[in-house]
Amino acid sequence: MDIRKIRRLIELLEDSDVNEIEIREGEESVRISRGAPAPPTAYPPYPPPPQAPTQPTPQEPTPHGPPGAGPASQGEAEETAVKVVAPMVGTFYRAASPEAEPFVNEGDFVHIGDTLGVIEAMKLFNEIESEHSGRIKRILVENAQPVEYGEPLFLIEPEG
Repeated sequence: MDIRKIRRLIELLEDSDVNEIEIREGEESVRISRGAPAPPTAYPPYPPPPQAPTQPTPQEPTPHGPPGAGPASQGEAEETAVKVVAPMVGTFYRAASPEAEPFVNEGDFVHIGDTLGVIEAMKLFNEIESEHSGRIKRILVENAQPVEYGEPLFLIEPEG
């Protein structure tokens, strides 16, 4: 990676409220952070495992659920579903270009390694690949929507 690019990344980091950035170009990568060093994470970084809520929260049906899906069936489906989260901050796109079909739709079956969408960060498009085989239960973000690190993007009902 060119040192001029690294210097430019440092300048961008200093001029923003972002504390850390990591860029990959082929086999090369660079991570720039300010402040205390971040604890080491596996790539792609995973959010901490969900914890049980301390108080029961009422579940309301959403317009994304099938007709007649009540609070119990909606909650049960989401409990067994696996969340796919954003591995970085950027803009989420469901398709490779505005004219192209989305990579996946709700109800589609996906395999490990299938592309679910892309996140654009600093003019680089990063593919979001499925780490599970199963059916897409819900798509949680709209096309061209900004996303944060760790934000849920998809719910996948695992096969089996």
